Amino acid sequence: MYGADAAEIYDLTHSARGKDFPTEARTVLDLIRTRTKDTGSLLDVACGTGAHLEVFGRHFDRVEGVDLSAAMLEAARRRLPGVPLSVADMRDFDLGRTYSVVTCLFASVGYLSTAAELTSALRCFARHLAPGGAVAVEPWWFPETFLPGHVAADVVESGARRIARVSHTVRDGDASRMEVHYVVAERERGIRHFTETHRATLFTRAQYESAFHAAGFDVTYVPGVQNGRGMFVAGLV
Repeated sequence: MYGADAAEIYDLTHSARGKDFPTEARTVLDLIRTRTKDTGSLLDVACGTGAHLEVFGRHFDRVEGVDLSAAMLEAARRRLPGVPLSVADMRDFDLGRTYSVVTCLFASVGYLSTAAELTSALRCFARHLAPGGAVAVEPWWFPETFLPGHVAADVVESGARRIARVSHTVRDGDASRMEVHYVVAERERGIRHFTETHRATLFTRAQYESAFHAAGFDVTYVPGVQNGRGMFVAGLV
């Protein structure tokens, strides 16, 4: 889960690394339209700072977001004043209403630890989906597409702020473990350093599809999109 330090620089660092939130959101919209034309409402699960949700808000009458990190939601509220945003765990939240579309992007389902948790989350998505609606879920890497030992490094300049980010990712049983170090230099605050550890389960494609079916979905996997991780697009049977 992202803390306050990471939430503050999240958009800057990921955009500098080439993540194109608007283009990704438009790709998701195109895929969703293969399942539903309903533009009444959308719920973005694990919405983070709201970068995808900002684009979705131009295409739906009503959008909402949930995330486990209060710090990320605080950044989303600054970006999207007036949009309902709630702290919630994707495995068991209950907002008491349904939506035309439910999305879960940036491989956030990878933070689920077991196939049982993945099924619980998808059942939760199903409970929040209106009849005839669609779900779009971006997976983490599959075991055969994950590259152990991956190293990344980036430097971001924004006004008087400089941010250096380095990461190293290894295989950890049935998951990946990424260690990330940040050094942030600012005129008024000086230099600070903080670290993050992200463990993401390497579910197989078959495990994803089994979980979707157990949750009552008819699902299609679309390869190649979202930086190569692909996308699962589903509707209730």
